[in-house]
Amino acid sequence: MPNIAAFHPPIVHFVVALLVVGVAMRLVSLTGRLKFTGPAAATLILLGTVAAFAAVQSGTQAHGPVERIPGVRPAVVEHEAAGEWVRDVFLVVAVLEILGLGLTYQKSRWAKGALAASALVGLFGLTVLYQAADHGGELVYSYAGGPGLRTGEPEDVGHLFVAGAYAQAMQDRLAGRREKAAELFEMAAARFPGDEELQLLAVDSLIQDRQDPHAALAKLESLALSESLRIRGSLLEVNAHVAAGDRDAARAVLDALKAKYPDNRQVQRRLEQFEQEK
Repeated sequence: MPNIAAFHPPIVHFVVALLVVGVAMRLVSLTGRLKFTGPAAATLILLGTVAAFAAVQSGTQAHGPVERIPGVRPAVVEHEAAGEWVRDVFLVVAVLEILGLGLTYQKSRWAKGALAASALVGLFGLTVLYQAADHGGELVYSYAGGPGLRTGEPEDVGHLFVAGAYAQAMQDRLAGRREKAAELFEMAAARFPGDEELQLLAVDSLIQDRQDPHAALAKLESLALSESLRIRGSLLEVNAHVAAGDRDAARAVLDALKAKYPDNRQVQRRLEQFEQEK
């Protein structure tokens, strides 16, 4: 089978949608109302079962990079086991659906029993599906076992690094570990020197975490910011001047910003804050 690891996320979403709606329609069909729900349920459940096989295969092919993250392997194993359970349970449901359709075609009195059994096993299958989805979500959102790793592209891995460094730095700042926060911001900025936003984060960290406004001003002076980030850079310059105790220089920068961007809300808010700081 070809390598379909990169398609694991969309495949599992199809599995969830097809099987949940399929089982729901099978339950409705047992009431004898809405006749179309019977054939629709069979179609959706059979397609969802095929998708479940593809999900297990793609997940098996994709687990390598995720499993190598320190501490993640147990979560990967749980997710894989739950996914295999989904595949196996809905294979039974699919067999019952095919049996029920065959008995219905033969007008057998056992047809409704087979379809009722399909609905019952399908409900159990949905609980297993929920567990598999929950474990998958835990892998992605608690262990970052997906972002940056699915494609394996260097740029995407870089995004993962930046996101992790930023999140940890913010946690360190909130916990009062400002030295560690500064180290992470500086490391990220040094790793990606062409990323203007990271450079500005490092400037902000010099002001907030290092409490070194003069170094922040020196770094700002060395940056050639694009137009979209010039306001943000100038506001950081204001903060640095204020932190250095030079309110006249800060006011001069704010006045220049106000003249150039008279309708900018960020500038207006900073002006109001500046007046309140007196």
